[in-house]
Amino acid sequence: MGSVFESSEPDADSQDVLVAYIDGGARGNPGPAGFGCYLQDANGKCVAELNGFLGVRTNNFAEYSALLVALRYAVDNDFRDVQVVSDSELLVKQMKGQYKVNSPDLRPLWEEARQLSRKLDSFSIKHVLRHQNKEADRLANLAMDAGSKRGSATRANPYEKPPVAAPVARPAAASADELEGVVHDGVIEIFGRDLPEGTRVKIRVVPEPR
Repeated sequence: MGSVFESSEPDADSQDVLVAYIDGGARGNPGPAGFGCYLQDANGKCVAELNGFLGVRTNNFAEYSALLVALRYAVDNDFRDVQVVSDSELLVKQMKGQYKVNSPDLRPLWEEARQLSRKLDSFSIKHVLRHQNKEADRLANLAMDAGSKRGSATRANPYEKPPVAAPVARPAAASADELEGVVHDGVIEIFGRDLPEGTRVKIRVVPEPR
């Protein structure tokens, strides 16, 4: 599998270059989630395949988990130039500073990724289509398959930190849980309350008064 980075041609310092194909997914979003990292040197040789099951998480959480695993591997193994390949446009644009990170679940992961990237001599990240990221996708799906069968989150390698337990939404009386909101650009915004990731909600549409 060749690299999509033109700048990763072999040179005198090619042993310091790591090309990281990363992917994460969740079946249900949130649902059983896993990540995959397919890591190459500058010559396109695979140096590591890393994956892991994350429990019940979102797609975006899984994508960031893959990025963090790749960056920790690079730092721990003295790679100085890291070139990341991802099919998550959101993650790529957030890491480039083109999108803000508003999610309270993703913000700490983004901050850690930025801190790790600053330990490197060079860091770059590139968005590709899914068919250009097949190996990382394969590893993420293997993790989700294995984790779903076990029914619990496990650590697959030393570069994955155990995830924080996902919040559990507890049912309450209907009157206490009745919230109001508005649809803005196709997204429902709830007034005056932040709901934890994974909260199940029922929507009752109330027509605007004429």
